[in-house]
Amino acid sequence: MSVQIKDPFLAFRYPEFVYYIIANFLFTVGFMVQEVIIGYELYRLTSDPKAIGFIGLSYALPFMALSLVGGHLADKLSKKKILLLSISGIAICTMTLFFISKMLTDEAAAHSLKYIIYGVIAVTGGFYAFFSPTASSLKPFLVPRHAYENAASWGSAGWQTGAIIGPGISGFIYNWVGFSNTLLVVIILFAAVFFCIMLIGDRKIELQSAGSIWQKVKEGIAFVGRTRMLLYSISLDLFAVLFGGVVAILPVFATDILKVGPGWLGVLRAAPSVGAVLTLFLLSFTSVMGKAWRNMLLAVAGFGVATIVFALSKNVWLSILALFFTGAFDAISVVVRQTILQIIVPDEMRGRVGAVNGIFLSASNELGAFESGMAASWLGTVRSVVAGGALSLAIVAIVWLKSRDLFDKDLRE
Repeated sequence: MSVQIKDPFLAFRYPEFVYYIIANFLFTVGFMVQEVIIGYELYRLTSDPKAIGFIGLSYALPFMALSLVGGHLADKLSKKKILLLSISGIAICTMTLFFISKMLTDEAAAHSLKYIIYGVIAVTGGFYAFFSPTASSLKPFLVPRHAYENAASWGSAGWQTGAIIGPGISGFIYNWVGFSNTLLVVIILFAAVFFCIMLIGDRKIELQSAGSIWQKVKEGIAFVGRTRMLLYSISLDLFAVLFGGVVAILPVFATDILKVGPGWLGVLRAAPSVGAVLTLFLLSFTSVMGKAWRNMLLAVAGFGVATIVFALSKNVWLSILALFFTGAFDAISVVVRQTILQIIVPDEMRGRVGAVNGIFLSASNELGAFESGMAASWLGTVRSVVAGGALSLAIVAIVWLKSRDLFDKDLRE
């Protein structure tokens, strides 16, 4: 049963959380614009869905390799300095892509330069391995405990709003100023993120026990492994998005199946986030944590069904609607997972547990992009997405049977 939250804007009463939300929003807009236009440009020049898949792989591998180290440092060192250094490195990578883009004149140039582009994206993933766990570990320090669920809803809404605007404007900016100048817009957004982080006070937690970096990393992994609800929630997201995600191959749907242009690609890419933001806004007024685990499983099942509908659609409006519902269902699972992370994890372990969560998310999103590109190339685009949605539903059924004892657990504050 839902309960009303007296103050739906509770988290915004804390100024540093506002700066955090703005930074999160601007970073997401910039990152999404960059992701969409690089994927579109490479596919436009090469007509190869594997080129899109390798973008995700290039980003994910260094992120996963370095994220646990980033989480340990987030628990040990100045969170603010790590964030500032990381966003600076990411901006430098985007500037490098800007100079490379000047040489992307035709298909031959794209084939010869794509491996350099993958390399720069890999370096970006390395910097993000420090940025992501640090940012996630900082958020709980910006609001009191009773505002955690509200902060999780608005934090996710900030990300999702950026994920609407970023892809939504990417195609229009690309058509207006071209690929290279769109990357300059991204650099300006990252500079604004740097400024917002400067307005947030520093946070540093002293670790309570001594030990090497690897001992500390293992502590974070062990905590996730023995906390069933946390482990299951992260694993659900991993497998559902890994197999059921379609975002990475939207250029293929837009170009070859729905036969619409880059402007519609931006709309398709933004549709899941529109659904997510509207759902997150509703969740700021009510709670899904009374029957948290049941709600999460139902939401992931809904995500799988909507994915199958999208795969089978030949009408752009039905496709947009199906993507809208993938975002709406995903928003519910995100709020449950993020609230669990904030409630269960002790302060001195937030960076390391956030890093483990980030690795799972990267595996689902970025390796999912690689899986989507490869599966589309091998099985065909539509068949690969239908199979992914069906696998997501099968995974939900397995977890449902293994975790029924968690259904009645009430996590409302």
